[in-house]
Amino acid sequence: MTLGSLLRWPVSYPLALIVALMALVPVGVLFGLASDDVQLFDAHNLKVLTNTLLLMVFTVLGAILIGVPLALLTAYAQMPGRRLWLILLAAPLAIPSYIGAFTLYAAFGRGGEIENLLGLPVPAMDGLMGATIVMILYSYPFVMLTTRASLLSLDASLVNAARTLGMSLGASLWRVVLPRVVTGIAAGGLLVALYTLSDFGTPAIMRLDTFTRVIFVEYNAFGLSQAAMLSLQLLVIVGLVLFLESRVRGSRERPGRHLTLWPGRGQQFAIVLSVVPILVLAIALPLAVFGIWLVREGSEGFEFSYAWNSAHASFLAAIFAVILAIPVAHAAIAGRAGRLMERMTYFGFGVPGIVMGTALVYVGLQLPFLYQTLGLLVLAYVLRFLPLAVGSVRSTAEGLDPSLVKAARVLGASPREAFQRVTLPLTVRGMVAGAALVFLEAMRELPATLMLGPTGFETLATYLWRVYEAGYFGRAAIPGLLLVLMSALGLALMLSGERRAEIDVTETPQS
Repeated sequence: MTLGSLLRWPVSYPLALIVALMALVPVGVLFGLASDDVQLFDAHNLKVLTNTLLLMVFTVLGAILIGVPLALLTAYAQMPGRRLWLILLAAPLAIPSYIGAFTLYAAFGRGGEIENLLGLPVPAMDGLMGATIVMILYSYPFVMLTTRASLLSLDASLVNAARTLGMSLGASLWRVVLPRVVTGIAAGGLLVALYTLSDFGTPAIMRLDTFTRVIFVEYNAFGLSQAAMLSLQLLVIVGLVLFLESRVRGSRERPGRHLTLWPGRGQQFAIVLSVVPILVLAIALPLAVFGIWLVREGSEGFEFSYAWNSAHASFLAAIFAVILAIPVAHAAIAGRAGRLMERMTYFGFGVPGIVMGTALVYVGLQLPFLYQTLGLLVLAYVLRFLPLAVGSVRSTAEGLDPSLVKAARVLGASPREAFQRVTLPLTVRGMVAGAALVFLEAMRELPATLMLGPTGFETLATYLWRVYEAGYFGRAAIPGLLLVLMSALGLALMLSGERRAEIDVTETPQS
């Protein structure tokens, strides 16, 4: 590569390359840390691997079995309060899975809240079955939303033709509609798989030995080398899922008339009966348990400095993530090399928080001025959630009219001036949206905060974890409800984007 070709690189490339290399640092640290004399594989590792894979497979299958029918329902069925049903069915995304696991673990079993309140003995919810149920309840919206997006892009003419030829509605949906949205279902299933692999709180609360739980145990026992080896084994599985996700490509059809289903009263009643148990377990029961705890113990033990700590660290992460996302997003638009750099930053989002924490703990040990500082925690948040900001900034920048920048250049503006006075102001909306998403995800992050937070630095997520470990369940009410509220804001952002996409599809002029 000649000096001239380097000089012709877009200005955003050098900064984007630095950010991309930063995203790969944790993986390199893990390889160096795991090179010590540690066990690569043993009988316990086999059990951990089996539990992790079984939890992932069962969760994906359950999420598909629930999410696909609900996608058909919300996309096509004309029911009273149709928009409200979509919001309610997507609402489990507003509750971090570890909060659901905490409340369901406390509600079921001997001496649980259900037995105390109603006097009804119910089985305990723990182990592989309990973790699977919790993960399904809080991950099926991924499948529902990706499948629904695919369904909304379909033309109903093929279904109408099949119905005209005598095929039943169920058969036409099975043989005509679902094969055309396989990529949407697969994309949602792979998101569920990544979510399950990276989750720490649910397996830990349900007492199931998966990679994330065992890594945290090793870290607490000062076994950093073994934790790093387990982290690399988990990353192999995550890398395989990410590879499969990269191979999933959606096929878009020319938008046409939507399929519309008008269920009768009896069918509507049956639909409601099948949906209500999901909403009760995923939303109503956790909120009811928090309400009971709030009435019983109030705000005892809780300090609002925990909420300030969460907001402070998350706000810093959001600001720095957007600053780093700007050159990466514009590099991705500029050319193929920039797209590769962008893809490298996405690797951080696939790294579970427990793995990121393990790597950065070692970095902090080698750099004492960073160890147990707010800066190291913010760095972990930025590396984890940078792709959220990159995607938001890039999607906004790609929608800009290039003639505006060209006009500025014709009028004598330098490339830097055109970027500062034209491009940057027009991408503010994407920057704000990306910052909001990073802020909300950082508020929810549990394992990285547990491992990297400064001494005495308690956040909403870590305080909730401490009261769980201490058995003071009632004190989890306020932090749990605050986390649900903040997560609901993130869900509102996502659904507003989904609503705009739906309008674009449904209101496209027909040729």
